[in-house]
This record gives sequence, C-alpha cells and structure tokens, in this order.
Amino acid sequence: MSVQPQKLFISLSVAFAVVTLIITVVFFGWWMLKERVAFDDQPFDAVLWMSPRADHPCERGDMARDIRSRLLMPGMSKSDVTIRLGRPTWDDGLQIEYDLGTCALDMYGLRLYFDPNERLVHTTITRR
Repeated sequence: MSVQPQKLFISLSVAFAVVTLIITVVFFGWWMLKERVAFDDQPFDAVLWMSPRADHPCERGDMARDIRSRLLMPGMSKSDVTIRLGRPTWDDGLQIEYDLGTCALDMYGLRLYFDPNERLVHTTITRR
C-alpha cells in the first residue's frame, strides 16, 4: 500500500468508528429514556384507571410508573393486584397484562409476573 491509500483507509476507519460510536450512544440513550419520553408521571387514580377518558389515550400509561413504584410490591397476591387494578386485559395464569393505551404512537401494556403461589415477582412495560 502506498502512503496516500493508507491515509485514506485510516481516515475512513476513524470516520466509521466515530459514526458507529454516535449511533450506539444515541440508541442506548433512547432505550434508557423511552419510558420517560412515552409516559407522563401522574399519580395513580383508581377512577381514571378504571374508566380512562377517550380524549387522553395514554391516561393509564401516565400512571404506570407510580403503579410500579408505589402501588405494586413484590410478594403481593394476584387477588390483591386485581382488587386494586381491576380485571386485566389479558390473563395467562402466571402472567397478566393491563392495557396502558397508545402512548408516543405505540401501544403499551403493563405486564405482571407471578410465581406458582400467585405472588407478584416483577412487572414490566411491554410495547405491542
């Protein structure tokens, strides 16, 4: 390789590495903050949870963080969860899901996982 093609190769390699680094940082930044962008931070309101307003399609989603951090605790029984949140949208025995609505152009759900004794293990927000 002569000197000129070698410099071009090094320059292209550095440019590719920089672009790759930028894309990686942007992707992981978005991935870490996606729930904060999609949902507002509203306190849980049982009345609004049971009958969300039609003009606010993400009303349940806006309460999701408060529900996960304050209302639902690991070890809580499945019946206690359904007393607080009502009948789930989907029930598969050891997993249930509540529809959170359309938030930031995507449909979301609050999925709850239970152990064989029907005790809450953990929760997650799913995108459908």
